[in-house]
Amino acid sequence: MISKLLIANRGEIVSRVIRTCRRMGVATVAVYSTADQNAAYVRQADEAVLIGPANPVQSYLNIEALIEAARKTGADAVHPGYGFLSERGAFAEAVEQAGLIWVGPSSKLLRAISSKCYCRRLAAAEGVPVIPGTLEPVTDPGEVIAFGRKHGYPLFLKPDKGGGGKGIEVIKSEAQVAEVFQRASSIAQMAFGFAACYLEQVVSKPRHIEVQFLADRHGHCVCLGERECSIQRRHQKIIEEAPSVVVTPTDRERIFDYTRRIILKMGYQGAGTIEGLRSDNGDYYFMEINARLQVEHPVTEFLTGIDIVESQLRLASGDQLDFNQSDVRLTGHAVEARVYAEDPVTFFPSPGTITKIQFPEMGAHLRIDHALEEGTVVPPYYDPLLAKVIAWDTNRPQAIDRLVKALKDFQIEGVKYTSPSNINILRHPKFLDGDFSTAFVHDMLHEKATVDL
Repeated sequence: MISKLLIANRGEIVSRVIRTCRRMGVATVAVYSTADQNAAYVRQADEAVLIGPANPVQSYLNIEALIEAARKTGADAVHPGYGFLSERGAFAEAVEQAGLIWVGPSSKLLRAISSKCYCRRLAAAEGVPVIPGTLEPVTDPGEVIAFGRKHGYPLFLKPDKGGGGKGIEVIKSEAQVAEVFQRASSIAQMAFGFAACYLEQVVSKPRHIEVQFLADRHGHCVCLGERECSIQRRHQKIIEEAPSVVVTPTDRERIFDYTRRIILKMGYQGAGTIEGLRSDNGDYYFMEINARLQVEHPVTEFLTGIDIVESQLRLASGDQLDFNQSDVRLTGHAVEARVYAEDPVTFFPSPGTITKIQFPEMGAHLRIDHALEEGTVVPPYYDPLLAKVIAWDTNRPQAIDRLVKALKDFQIEGVKYTSPSNINILRHPKFLDGDFSTAFVHDMLHEKATVDL
């Protein structure tokens, strides 16, 4: 079993991993940049190592500095969290070559599945429906034009090595092809070091449905339910919930089957998520795989009672899954709201220092994942996620009510934050009715919906 874990990340996810490690008796090592030297998680860990300046390229993306921190502290494993280097095959390989345990799928698998086209081809070969589009990258605007003339517009042009919604472009007509192709390729090159992009047809009124799974190195794969992640802004998730109100028991069995086919074919080991789209006529399509811990994993933990971080550590240590699919029970309903250091109207970033903070009363049905305290500096260099507020109850309306109350009681001074916009979403009639798609936030902002807070 892992004895000392280096957490190669920052912010709330570090505190989250530390919490499980303490319960398991695993020692922890945090890393930090000069911008985060006074962060709460630095003191929460058993040890902490400065790895570089604020610029993430020189700190949280600095593979050599992270490996050296692990060596210096005697860590025997590395947990990458999410974002940064969490799905980077080169980092996993460096960890493996240093003789350390990588908490996640192997570097070889990470390199393969970093290509969305590879995953789409594998899924299609296994009989899993993929979003109609190209299975190979498009190499020039002429290919895009030919595809558009055959299948029509609009089309999505997506980076083959992309992630986190970055670099996705919409092509609405043939006249836009050359400009959008050049821009998308450039963004893909800058963001991911690989310019290749592929095409997808636009699915009508899609809902973003994902399946959380665990897989061991002995050929077992168990699904922990689905999550509804359709409430997004610019392809970034804002509100997540489980289960989805539109997924029937028959649908659930179908998408679980899709997940197992893909994961067992890959030989995947660890925790991960199969992301998909559901069209307005009820068709489900494979979209991509996230080979890491998801930001929204707490809603699944509430429903199943399974600590996904603990499962990650045990699977990385070589343990076999000690439960089967029939043992997984989905109980009640859970909803998560991401709270960002952003203006709740303009969504402009709001860095600064938290001068005062008030938390709601937490308990068995309410959880806040964070690394905040009075005096915490919110730097301008990183993702502005401050916290995740997660509520559970026996049914969806009560879970939503609990979450709204918690967001109202969660008060922060010193920076602007997005709780008011979250409450507007959670109180919107269409959200309450479960009648929404990935266009919900865009449509809500355009209708200028207002709710008394």
